[in-house]
Amino acid sequence: MKTTQSLTILCFIMTSILGSQWAQAQGCVAIRHFSSCVGTTLENNLLGEGDIQVGSNYRYFKSFRHFRGTEEEPDRVANETEVINHSHSWDFFLTYGVTDRLYASITIPTVINTRSSLYEHGRTERHTTFSRGLADIRVGMGYWVFDPVEHQNGNLALGLGLKLPTGSYNASDIFYNVGPEGSPQVRPVDQSIQPGDGGFGITLDFQFYQKIAEKFFAYGGGFYLINPRETNGTRTFRETLSPILENEAIMAVPDQFSIRAGVSHAFGSNFSGSLGARYEGVPVKDLIGGNEGFRRPGNVLSIDPGIAFMKNNLSLNLNVPFAVIRDRPQSVTDKETEQLTGEPRNGDAAFADYLINVGVSYRFANKKVKVDPELMNEFKN
Repeated sequence: MKTTQSLTILCFIMTSILGSQWAQAQGCVAIRHFSSCVGTTLENNLLGEGDIQVGSNYRYFKSFRHFRGTEEEPDRVANETEVINHSHSWDFFLTYGVTDRLYASITIPTVINTRSSLYEHGRTERHTTFSRGLADIRVGMGYWVFDPVEHQNGNLALGLGLKLPTGSYNASDIFYNVGPEGSPQVRPVDQSIQPGDGGFGITLDFQFYQKIAEKFFAYGGGFYLINPRETNGTRTFRETLSPILENEAIMAVPDQFSIRAGVSHAFGSNFSGSLGARYEGVPVKDLIGGNEGFRRPGNVLSIDPGIAFMKNNLSLNLNVPFAVIRDRPQSVTDKETEQLTGEPRNGDAAFADYLINVGVSYRFANKKVKVDPELMNEFKN
């Protein structure tokens, strides 16, 4: 006999298959913090009817290496002119098993960000700007295409969600040496550390797993955030740096994407590990809507190792993606400026070397359904 509760056993064995919540952005100034509204994490989404999964995910990175295209500009660090972002984010999520195949989730993100630079403070002194608070809340639903009870060695889930503009997209701080006669002036902080982007968004996501050998699973998943709004009205003040940046005076509300895949292996009954790759970024052009306003398009390819611990209803995991390829392509405004001036133009962006991602979750299982002893013994072997 196979029961709903058997899904809980399966998901504990597979905790590390998709590591932790999709807390994306491999530490790139071009890529703001974002995670899929329903999360592509098997232990959070393989739920029996009435099961509830709650948890939190913490992410940290330091971005400081500047790139134009795929070429690094090491002189920025050598000359101490680099921009340094420190990003801390916490996602708090709750997922509910509507049925064995349908699940609903809400993610409430919070952030604390700092940004240290010279060019934003008159180019003569280095100062730090700061932002914190609630980011953009995500709600959504996902559905397993195949019956998880009958297809325990492999499955595919599809998700649809909504991103709400709950985070501030015009958070401000003091900028030095930029006001009248070099006085300080309150301005919106850089787009990369704004808690929100100011737009309603639609997220499309997927996740899959497939057993490939005893205690080995292949996994994959990803999301695409559609942001129809073109600009959010927040001034960047970039036009004060140079007249050719007039077309970057207002912040854009860009799309974002992430995809990852790899292999997971269970080490005994409580530990598992995974090794994969992830590719994520901000596209040059949105899928829907216009492309005016300032954005830093960019993408990162990373190697993504992870470990996980599972005991009873508690799951812990750690992922540390390391960047191997970083790219800051020409933006729409770069191309407009190049066409206007006849001079080559490709803005830069700062990226991190690695990202630290730690997650913890706890399952409140539906106690009304008994565990199938035969299935339990099978996973203990």
